[in-house]
Amino acid sequence: MPIKSDDHSSVSPIITPSRAKSQRVALSPKKILILTVLASFVSGVLGAAVFTRTLSLSPQSIINQNRQVTLQENSATIDLVKNVGPSVVSITTSSTSQSIFGLNQQQSGAGTGMIVTSDGLILTNKHVVEGATGFTVTLSDGKQYPAKLVTTDPSNDVAFLRIEANDLKAVDLADSDQVVVGQRVVAIGNALGEFANTVTEGVISGKSRPIEASDGQGSTEQLSNLFQTDAAINPGNSGGPLVNIEGQVIGMNTAVAGSAQNIGFAIPINEVKAAIASVKDKGTIERAYLGVQFVMLTDAFATRNNLPIKEGALLRGDSQTLAVLSNSPAAKAGLQEGDIITRVGDADINTKKTLQSALTGYKPGDTVKVTYYRGNDKKTADVKLEAAPQATN
Repeated sequence: MPIKSDDHSSVSPIITPSRAKSQRVALSPKKILILTVLASFVSGVLGAAVFTRTLSLSPQSIINQNRQVTLQENSATIDLVKNVGPSVVSITTSSTSQSIFGLNQQQSGAGTGMIVTSDGLILTNKHVVEGATGFTVTLSDGKQYPAKLVTTDPSNDVAFLRIEANDLKAVDLADSDQVVVGQRVVAIGNALGEFANTVTEGVISGKSRPIEASDGQGSTEQLSNLFQTDAAINPGNSGGPLVNIEGQVIGMNTAVAGSAQNIGFAIPINEVKAAIASVKDKGTIERAYLGVQFVMLTDAFATRNNLPIKEGALLRGDSQTLAVLSNSPAAKAGLQEGDIITRVGDADINTKKTLQSALTGYKPGDTVKVTYYRGNDKKTADVKLEAAPQATN
């Protein structure tokens, strides 16, 4: 089970296999000759210029070219860190709890954040600040500021702090919808709560990952549509940026698989942009909602309950909450308990893209087409979204 990354043991750093390196550099002249002949054959089709350039290669030139590429890559990473580093902060939290003997105990925690406005608004994970009463933010230059909790997002692992400071360097946000599997990324964070602005490098290993994240103390949270990366995400990195090679933030590091190495997860930054804009404008997260309680379908659940659809969000209530809240946008659009929502706008609803995640990109007042099944009948409804109460989906 993936665990929150500021509460468990670290993931081992990425090490390039030495065998792969030797294969690239330590080619014998005979092997180089074979490669040259093959390249020459291709160049005969493509043109003489390629043919001539290929034949001029020697073992030493190949080594020099590899060194040049490596130096260029290292230089790009160094420049990236210099550019992004001042926008990354370390967060220390404090709280008080009672021991079994009734005595007050001081507890502390650590995480990472990123500056999103020059006047001190800081984005981090909700689980970094949850339950804490005191917050201290340390900038990359070592300056410390007391921080206030602005708000948290009830539907995502997102929170905002604010410090009284000006002329800060804010992060540059990328379009995370453009991220592709295999692209290089860098994670920056407060590793172990002791090593500020620790840098690790890797690639995007997967997209649209659903996980159940645990804090190790019995609390769990369902997260969906996450990036998976093999860049080492250590305890204390939660809330830190995952950036592309251009130095733009593509995600916020949030969890790591505790039973494996080099499997970390980040919330795509596009899933957070609406919350950032809302906090900038109104000082709180104003989230669009349908006003429903739902269960995400799996094959096993659908088969066990003889449902006609295998993927989607089944509207289902319980003893405390109605499936469709009274006077909610969903109720006004005619949705009922037992309906299965399969699409919101252009997004298919499944375990990779939950109903909650699909609504993230919308604002109160937006009208969205909802596709759903009632029994075997496929239906659509245009739903005008409203601002969500703090504890409602």
